[in-house]
Amino acid sequence: MRLLDLGIILVYLIAITLFGAQFRRRQRDLKDYFLGGRTAPWWAIALSIVSAETSTLTIIGTPALSFAGNLGFLQVVFGYFLARLVISFIFLPQYFRGEMFTAYELMRRRFGERIRRLTALTFLVTRALAEGVRVFAISIVVSIVLGWGEIGSIILIVCLTLFYTFEGGMTAVIWTDVVQMFLYIFGAAFSFWVILQEIPGGWGHVWSTAAELGKWQVFDFRFSATPEFFARTYTFWAGLAGGCFLTMASHGTDQLMVQRLLAARTQAESRTALIASWLVIFVQFSLFLVIGVMLFVFYSDAGLAAPRPADRIYPEFVWKHLPAGTAGIVIAAILAAAMANISAALNSLASTTIVDFFRPLSRRSRTESDYLKLARAATVFWGAVLLGIGILARKWGSVLEAGLAIASIPFGALLGVFLLGVLTRRIGENAAIAGMVTGLAIMTYVRFFTSIAWTWYVLIGACVTFGAAWVAALLTGSRHEEAAR
Repeated sequence: MRLLDLGIILVYLIAITLFGAQFRRRQRDLKDYFLGGRTAPWWAIALSIVSAETSTLTIIGTPALSFAGNLGFLQVVFGYFLARLVISFIFLPQYFRGEMFTAYELMRRRFGERIRRLTALTFLVTRALAEGVRVFAISIVVSIVLGWGEIGSIILIVCLTLFYTFEGGMTAVIWTDVVQMFLYIFGAAFSFWVILQEIPGGWGHVWSTAAELGKWQVFDFRFSATPEFFARTYTFWAGLAGGCFLTMASHGTDQLMVQRLLAARTQAESRTALIASWLVIFVQFSLFLVIGVMLFVFYSDAGLAAPRPADRIYPEFVWKHLPAGTAGIVIAAILAAAMANISAALNSLASTTIVDFFRPLSRRSRTESDYLKLARAATVFWGAVLLGIGILARKWGSVLEAGLAIASIPFGALLGVFLLGVLTRRIGENAAIAGMVTGLAIMTYVRFFTSIAWTWYVLIGACVTFGAAWVAALLTGSRHEEAAR
């Protein structure tokens, strides 16, 4: 262990924690705590979206994908852009009609209280599971640096992040995201330069070696109506459909992202932040995929065995090969991504718990100060939950694909019922619930009993949910009852 690097990491952890905690004095009510008082500029929200969307899974998982394969993951990223356009013109106008704290208040307004709780509960379970994978991902990095066990690493990062999220709320989340975003982009760019210096022949050698093995391939346009086609994860069709529908669900129905969109000053600024975030996402994924290819050439030329699991490839190279001082900066950047995402998850889980469950069910009147205290208590509760899931997630395989697969199972049902809410006016609450339950059941079967790739999950789930709700409405007559009302 190098004292200079460890010192840099320690200074960063202390500084970012204190920076986030100082926003406490701005918290007066739930609007301040969960939406940052709607004072953040669009560019800060855009960077915060990027931080929440990518996290440590991107930093350590994406290089591992291109190390073992090629640049095919970018096909999914192109789908991200298409989804942002859909969200901008279909979902955002709905969210900015009146003051909302969570995405699921839209479901209450359109269908009723039961569907609101069902969608909110689905979010709570899904986000906790997916975030647990991300918590485990950062433990890989901390254990490499400190030589600690994974459990001790998980506890360290979650507790530090919990402290400033508890204190500063959404304002702390957004502005620490901005700082951390710049830090880990700088870390990736610097890593790119260092890896290139370690490879004899430089970029020309990297390009020619990777080209011979097909590692620069981005697009796979093969198409066939066969089970094998749907089992392939990274084709153009799976990537476009998977990226589009996954992002429509994650950014249009998941409180983790919707909360950021709701924190914008106006609908126009929210749309600008969402679209601008894609440009950063594209550059970011491209950079980390290229880093993975460069690491493949480095390990191949040196005759070195790749670390196991594959997710250790990038952080282990950083710690072992970057100069003293710079390694600490890059590792701090990876920790920055993790803390940014954990803080966002804690705040969104707490907001859904209080706004969609506790407040509607409360039998006595409470002041804003009371609700603010409850919001902080909910933040602590979810911090403990993420600790537990992060420890369990050590057995779940590749962190990037595990996180995406977990999210994709219920996202289809969530997206389907939200599309029913914004695109139809004749589907009632009972039919919507029937459609969502059917979608969840079908996607559970698809995940555990078929070989279909995760990139198709959200599309299938959304179509099943939407179609099942229509059928239920026709069979029960709720469609006509809704229209009559």
